[in-house]
Parts: sequence; structure tokens; C-alpha cells
Amino acid sequence: MRHRTGVRLGLSTLLMLGAFGATALSPSAAAAPAADTAPVSAEVVTAVARGLAVSEDRARERLAQEADAMKTEPKARRAAGSAYAGSWFDASSGRLTVAVTAQERSAAVEATGADVRVVRHSAAELDAAKSRIDARAERKAAPAAVSSWHVDPRANTVVVNVRKGAADSAAVREFLARAATDGPIEVRATVGGRPATFAAGTVGGDPYYTGNVRCSIGFSVHGGFVTAGHCGSPGGAVRGWDGSAMGTFQGSSFPGNDYAYVSIHSGWWTVPVVLGWGTVPDRLVRGSAEAPVGSSICRSGSTTHWHCGTVLAKNETVNYSQGAVYQMTKTSVCAEPGDSGGSFISGEQAQGVTSGGWGNCGSGGETWFQPVNEILSVYGLTLHTA
Repeated sequence: MRHRTGVRLGLSTLLMLGAFGATALSPSAAAAPAADTAPVSAEVVTAVARGLAVSEDRARERLAQEADAMKTEPKARRAAGSAYAGSWFDASSGRLTVAVTAQERSAAVEATGADVRVVRHSAAELDAAKSRIDARAERKAAPAAVSSWHVDPRANTVVVNVRKGAADSAAVREFLARAATDGPIEVRATVGGRPATFAAGTVGGDPYYTGNVRCSIGFSVHGGFVTAGHCGSPGGAVRGWDGSAMGTFQGSSFPGNDYAYVSIHSGWWTVPVVLGWGTVPDRLVRGSAEAPVGSSICRSGSTTHWHCGTVLAKNETVNYSQGAVYQMTKTSVCAEPGDSGGSFISGEQAQGVTSGGWGNCGSGGETWFQPVNEILSVYGLTLHTA
């Protein structure tokens, strides 16, 4: 991307050397890198503390614990084998908890540094149950009052989120009755409205535009960047923050998925950076190791800039008015129109691109993102890392 005034011109010489001197990763290598262990800045600690309503000392301690959990999770999953039933970061213990269906796998999992919980249903069983609900929703759209559904490893069930007060409607009762035949489900009431995407009409001075829509850049890849699919269609032209021709949508998927790849034109370039918007220093991207459920996470977008929260759920199906979107990650981070496509990052590990949600950054809400590793795999892209 081109330099621009303000925060973009604030990138240090060291950062720029990291951008242009980085060793390229293959797409397969980018899918599961080691988590970075570099110390976080005081500003990031402050932002996480504010987002989670904890002290800065607790935020600093938690970030270190989450980095350890991120490194432990792949080893613990391998140790659990077919008995693996999901995992999450437990903020009370500061450790990764791994659910297994076989007691005899506990010792091997504990040897990786994780705590263990023995449960009834494996992750494969729960994922299959959720897939059956997805298939039903494809044949007949879920009622608008059903906002989403996901596998919850802590509850060892598929959670179906229904807007508060709507569970007794005939359409919702029918949907829930059919879902119950697909596997173990738990119904939870949600106070939010129906999820919506976060694209916005054109507003001057923001990162990129397509048609009359403003969205946010997600992550740089070699040759362009990834963003949300609802922001543009294949072949669509993209204009940069200054209104000049920036690139072209080479691929886009929405609904079903919510991801896109934009190739950039001559005169623009990519850097492995997520903007901190003056709230925190601009963040270098060092990989895309996946953060466990329960981890802290932060989002950068062109409307509301930098906000933090926690990972609430993975593999969630979101029931947008345009159609269902699958395999999303839900967070407690707020967002608003124009933030679509923007970066979700944990430490220096890329997590995904902003899709949609409910609420706002004044009163709060929840936001979903499309995991970045899926996007890299689908388009054969290499994440630009420092």
C-alpha cells in the first residue's frame, strides 16, 4: 500500500525493513506457524486491559499465558488423537484446557502442558452434528430469530443462539425440534439483534472503496490483501484511501463464506502490518497461529479503529439476512459499518477478517470473523509476515 499521512507515515525504518526483508512462507507453512513470543508493548497491554476490564498487570500476565496456550494447542490435539473434543483457554487457571472422550488419553495430553476434561462427545461428532444442521438450513433457511449456531467445546454440545423472547414462535420451535434430531444441542437466548455485515457507504479518508461501499483491509499477502467477501465481487475495481486505482477483486465468496482476495496494482505495495490507529503501535504480523476459545483478541478497522475482547466461539454458522455463513469465529469485540474486512489479531498472529455482528462500540456487541488460514488455503496465498 502507499504511504499516507499520520499513522501510516509513523512506520519505523525497522518495521519497513521487516516488511521488505521478510522470508516468504509457502501457503502450507503459513497455515500453522509457531506462535510469536516477542514481548507486547505497553500500549497493547493497556488496550487489552481496557477491553477485558482487568488491571494492566493481569492483562500482561494473561497475554503471556495465552501465548503459551497457543503453542500448546497443536501438540495437545495430536496427543488426544481421535478422542479430541475441543479446547479453550481458561482465564481462571491461565492454562489451556483440552476435552477428550477417552480417559486413557489424559496423561498424554497433560504431558503437553494442558489441563484435561473428560466428556461424552468428540469434536468430530459435534462437528458432524453441526454440519447436519447447516445442511437443513441450506434446504430451508433458518428463521430470522435464530441468529447463529456453533460447537461449544466447554459445554460439549452444539449451541443454538435464539433472540431473547423468540424461542416460542412456531418457526423457531420447528427449527429447534429438527436440530435436536441431528445431535446434542443447547438453546441459548441472545440479547442482540439479527447479525449484519459491517460495510458502509463512501466516507472520505478511509482505506479502500469499491463502488459506493467502504471496507477495511484485512491482512497483506504477497500480491495483495485479504478482506471480507461481502465487500466486492470478482473483477470489481478497488480504490485506495486517496481515491486512486488500487487493485481488483480476484476472488470473493459471500454468503456461505465471507472472504475475498484483492490483487494490487503498480504503485501500491504490501507490508506485514496491522494499524494501531494511535491507540497502540502498529502491529507487525509474524504468523497465523490460531488462538484458542477464551483468548483475548483485538480488531483494527477503518471506522472504530482498535478494540479488544475475547474469542467466544469457533465454527459458528451465522444467519445473515443474505444467507448463512459457515465456520466463523465469534468474539466479544465491537464493530461498526466500515469495519468489514478489517484485521483480527492476537499478539502478532493474524486470526481473521471482520465479517459482521450486532451492536456498536458505544453500547457493545459481538462480532464474527472469517478465519484467515482458510482464506490463504482457498486462494493459495502466502501471508506477508515480518
